[in-house]
Amino acid sequence: MSDYAVVNPATGETLATYPTATDAEVDAAIAAADAAYRSWGRTSSPAERAELLRTVARLHRERRDELAAIIVREMGKPLAAAEGEVDFAADITEYYADHIDKITADVPLDIDGDGTAVIRKAPLGVLLGIMPWNFPYYQVARFAAPNLALGNTILLKHAPQCPESAAAIAQMYADAGFPEGAYADVRLTNDQAAAVIADRRVQGVSVTGSERAGAAVAEIAGRHLKKVALELGGSDPFILLSTDDLDAAVQAAVDARLDNTGQSCNAAKRFIVGDDLYDAFLEKFTAAMAAASVGDPFAEDTVLGPLSSLAAAERLAAQVDAAVAAGATLVTGGTRDGAFYPGTVLTGVTPEMDAYREEFFGPVGVVYRVSGEEEAIEVANATPFGLGSYVFTTDAEQAERIADKIEAGMVYVNVVLADEPALPFGGVKRSGTGREMGLLAADEFVNKKLIRVA
Repeated sequence: MSDYAVVNPATGETLATYPTATDAEVDAAIAAADAAYRSWGRTSSPAERAELLRTVARLHRERRDELAAIIVREMGKPLAAAEGEVDFAADITEYYADHIDKITADVPLDIDGDGTAVIRKAPLGVLLGIMPWNFPYYQVARFAAPNLALGNTILLKHAPQCPESAAAIAQMYADAGFPEGAYADVRLTNDQAAAVIADRRVQGVSVTGSERAGAAVAEIAGRHLKKVALELGGSDPFILLSTDDLDAAVQAAVDARLDNTGQSCNAAKRFIVGDDLYDAFLEKFTAAMAAASVGDPFAEDTVLGPLSSLAAAERLAAQVDAAVAAGATLVTGGTRDGAFYPGTVLTGVTPEMDAYREEFFGPVGVVYRVSGEEEAIEVANATPFGLGSYVFTTDAEQAERIADKIEAGMVYVNVVLADEPALPFGGVKRSGTGREMGLLAADEFVNKKLIRVA
């Protein structure tokens, strides 16, 4: 029985099931991707590839309503957020078309001897992308677009609960005119994915997902000497030390926690507040989290749809219950209703508790009181993760100091939800390796070839 199925998390209804690929189909997909790399990938011009990517971006926009509705059914994303994700995927794809000259241009080197030296960027070949369910279009766009711009070809294993959005993406690449094999949706089992990574024709793998999935893939890739990029979990700190507008800071905190029903790797999850602001912040933050509407993801006023599955909601509830049993205080929320989970606030979480180090992948915020800057940095870094972070302060010098000391791949000062195609995305520690988006994404799977001419 295939794991690939559309199960509406709002109702629990199984809407459709899809078969996994046969081994013969997997081998054919690899062969087609390798052939496309050796022909189109190595011979097409940057301008030709850019035009294809622009068409993909246009198709995202033209099919926006259909694409958004698919992921509302697949993983419960509120409709407005689903529409916004489609728009962002289009923007990302278009970004790499617009910047393809920078991505592919030779980089001259200053040398002591006579002649010239340049770094020429060449594609590596076939890449496997293993993508998650929480942002079905955005995650694919930020992996596929820069690599197709380079001339790499893509095999895409999407999350088992996203077969219809995966197929819709593949159809857009086909309709845009990409040659057969340049982009393929493959419904793989885990064993088949391991075999794809091991295949000599496949040159690298990118994974966005859990620590467990990242470690498993990295082990296989390492055994076969394949390049791997990992974007894993996060427990991002939100540090608040001073503000001219507490209501605005609280709203930013709520927005950063509840985006995508709290199911975002780089969501703010730990709110670290200076002593003089703590009580007022906690009161306002609790009220706003409790007021976030929970319901039908197709409804206009819904802030929190269902979590991606009943199992996901059960895991989150078990984490919260365990934290409370260990001595944490449940300030609001904490009552599961099927796959729905309300805005929830915890305080009193201490280093002795598992909750101090865990990632809560849902609408749960943990609030900490700190004495000042040094303790805020200490608490912020007391996590195995290092993806993103948020710093709110009116002191510009303090912001610089904290940004320098935070152990994370990204620091946002006095702003949340400010991702854009030009900004690289990625982390350190157990949050992964490598970068996606921005120009750095095009440096992950590329042969930076030195050409020295006397």
